[in-house]
Amino acid sequence: ASDVATIIVSGVSGVKVGTEKAWDYCNKIKLPRAFFINKLDRENSSYDKTLNSLQEKFGRSVVPLQFPIGKEENFNGIVNVITKKVRLYDKKGNIKIEDAPLELLDKIDEYNQIIMEAVAETSEELLEKYFEEGTLSFDEIYDGLIKGCVSGDIAPVMCGSAGKVIGMDAFIEDVIKCFPSPRFALKQKAINIKSNEKEFISYDENKPFSALVFKTIADPFVGKISMFKVITGKLSNEVNVINLNKNKSEKLSNIFFMKGKNQIQTKEVITGDIAAIAKLQYTETGDTLADVNYEYRYDKMNFPKTNISMSILPMAKGDEDKISIALQKLAEEDPTFKVSRDTENAETIISGVGETHIEVIASKMKNKFGVEVKLREPKIPYRETIKGSAFVQGKHKKQSGGHGQYGDVKILFEKRNDGIEELEFVDNVVGGVVPRNYIPAVEKGVKDSIEKGTLAGFPVIGLRAILKDGSYHPVDSSEMAFKMAASIAFKKGMEQAKSILLEPIMSLEVIVPDENMGDIIGDINKKRGRVIGMESYMEMQKIIAEVPMAEIFKYSTDLRSMTQARGTFDVRFLRYEEVPE
Repeated sequence: ASDVATIIVSGVSGVKVGTEKAWDYCNKIKLPRAFFINKLDRENSSYDKTLNSLQEKFGRSVVPLQFPIGKEENFNGIVNVITKKVRLYDKKGNIKIEDAPLELLDKIDEYNQIIMEAVAETSEELLEKYFEEGTLSFDEIYDGLIKGCVSGDIAPVMCGSAGKVIGMDAFIEDVIKCFPSPRFALKQKAINIKSNEKEFISYDENKPFSALVFKTIADPFVGKISMFKVITGKLSNEVNVINLNKNKSEKLSNIFFMKGKNQIQTKEVITGDIAAIAKLQYTETGDTLADVNYEYRYDKMNFPKTNISMSILPMAKGDEDKISIALQKLAEEDPTFKVSRDTENAETIISGVGETHIEVIASKMKNKFGVEVKLREPKIPYRETIKGSAFVQGKHKKQSGGHGQYGDVKILFEKRNDGIEELEFVDNVVGGVVPRNYIPAVEKGVKDSIEKGTLAGFPVIGLRAILKDGSYHPVDSSEMAFKMAASIAFKKGMEQAKSILLEPIMSLEVIVPDENMGDIIGDINKKRGRVIGMESYMEMQKIIAEVPMAEIFKYSTDLRSMTQARGTFDVRFLRYEEVPE
């Protein structure tokens, strides 16, 4: 939805990994970008030092439009390099605009030269004029800035202090004057509904209405708010449009602009506008809303995969319903957040893209929906199996007057070596020692028993049970009795055939810069992992390893701290292996 990215840089700590990642991302999707140097009221902050580090890191495209007056706690104004005007802010928040004092003119002229040189390079005509006359007019500078911003040749730099609200109005004014309007915005990737071919759609007011829903907000009072950006045409109130992803009709009424928490009602939105609407029935983030005659569906957004999961528990009894409503609404709002149910361990699992993400979800549940939860690591789905084999008898006999119970089976339990986890039940009974009609009951008895192993109560996998012999009573035998006999045989068999515990092993692929390779491999070895291979991957290194699930629940946090957030990873289940003693 953004036409330009503003990358915030701290005036204290300067260029960090986040700055580089944001810049690389803008380059990748060819998005115009600008910088805002923030926190200039803090101790040890320096505008000049931060500007120099930006120019060193990102080259000549970094152009200062503003610079501050005063340092640290004396920071109280912003100079506009183009207009040569100064904004002074007092403690009460009043703003005074005046001409720049004489002592600042040299610095203004120096920065003005940088801007004019950068602008002149955006077109042949401006370059000629600049060489001939040595200067450019206001209009030429502003037009050149817009063109340079669109092409990525110019990244303007603004400054201020968000905490003390110094420079915010100057920032907004420069956004309006120096940044490209939606007319210059990147074309939207779309698919033609009829031909199924990809196309790129320009922003155009004369086409039928179409918009992309880029964000959903779960408001406990208003309900679901869908924010959309108009890509073609215009929209007035009370219109029926089609959701092209769901092929359903939606009624759009009471359209509004969002300004902080306030909603400003509007009768019309036009191409390039960002607006919102409440209580749409079918629409989710990434959907296309359009006029009935519109033939293009916009490309879905790519969201990062979840890589950390936590189990969620209510703090108070009886909050389960509240939790499930809150989770459902938050999942609508945030496509990178997933909710699942682990039926085996009776846990609700929430997954996100990092530990902070999960904590933010928990605090949103408390603040927005009034339900407190605690988070803990999910239980590991261990399994059990046997190492050897055992031929055992299971006999269930109860005779206490009247109708008794009698079931007797002899079963050979052994390990399946074909890599299949399901139970294999083999009927090898000869001569009717166990009547045919009771054999399904024996199988059911073993199947029910493998749900809970004898070692630690985990499901048993990779087991073969061969029914070889048994006996029955013409009156007292029943399906129930044979089921019980099978269960007794199972317990004996598991003990005699050496039960072992198995743990899930995950396939881990980590992509990191070269300099972090040693740390990552050392950490994988510490986590009982095995490195399987390495290969180069887009100027980085990819490490492929196998690691037990128990060791990598919080791997996203570990990797972030080892690589200063430069590394990424992907993890998936591979197989089960014996747990070491």
